[in-house]
Amino acid sequence: MKHKEKLFEGILLSRYKRFFADVEYKGEKITIHVPNTGSLKSVIEKESSKPQKVWFSLHNDAEKKLKGTLEAVQAVNGTWVGINTSNPNRIVTEAIQESLKKGKPFLPHWKDYGFYKSEYKISKETRLDGALFKTEADFNAVKENPKTSVKIHFIEIKNTTYLPGDQKKPVVKFPDGVSERAQKHLVEMMALMKQGHQCEIIYTVQRSDAKAFSPCDVMDPAYAKLFYKAVDAGLIMSPLLVKFDQEQIELTSEKLKII
Repeated sequence: MKHKEKLFEGILLSRYKRFFADVEYKGEKITIHVPNTGSLKSVIEKESSKPQKVWFSLHNDAEKKLKGTLEAVQAVNGTWVGINTSNPNRIVTEAIQESLKKGKPFLPHWKDYGFYKSEYKISKETRLDGALFKTEADFNAVKENPKTSVKIHFIEIKNTTYLPGDQKKPVVKFPDGVSERAQKHLVEMMALMKQGHQCEIIYTVQRSDAKAFSPCDVMDPAYAKLFYKAVDAGLIMSPLLVKFDQEQIELTSEKLKII
């Protein structure tokens, strides 16, 4: 999949107020949007003596105050890290839709499903990133009668970038800060499994140096505890590597070991 916009390379000057970044491009300072609510620890190094390169997109929308969007940052170790949290849903949806067209499951445990609905609402307050159904008829049946016996495979997607540098083995971790929303999703998915549904969290790992995955008990011990409780309950955890360069981005079926 090609990026939605052309990506330009610049130098990161600073990130501030979480959603703003100043970058240097062709000798000028440009302020752009940072589409990520996380801390971006291990990605943006404030104390780095070496300038960090970034990829960013530009737009011509006069109504927008900022000129562009930060897409990726080159970490201190040289690895490019994708930070745009809108990309994971897009690439997961594309991977699923393309596999359904070909009649070949993207992941082996999806072989019994033939229809996918993104942004699936499970309650007035909660919307999960997607849901797989065996057939479109099953989807329509649930739409007409939510209490039907049709079983669904629910999917939630989490962008994953945090890789602490003090480890002997490069283990990418989620989350990079306390996330009550992510905790809530685990609780809700365990409740859905008790109703007979299947649930899965896809952690899109947007950095190629990761060799394994684990929940981050240092940043969010409550999430880590819920994570292993959910695994014991049968929730499928799929940390999948994402390949990308300045031209395109795609989800791979390469699953990292969970430790």
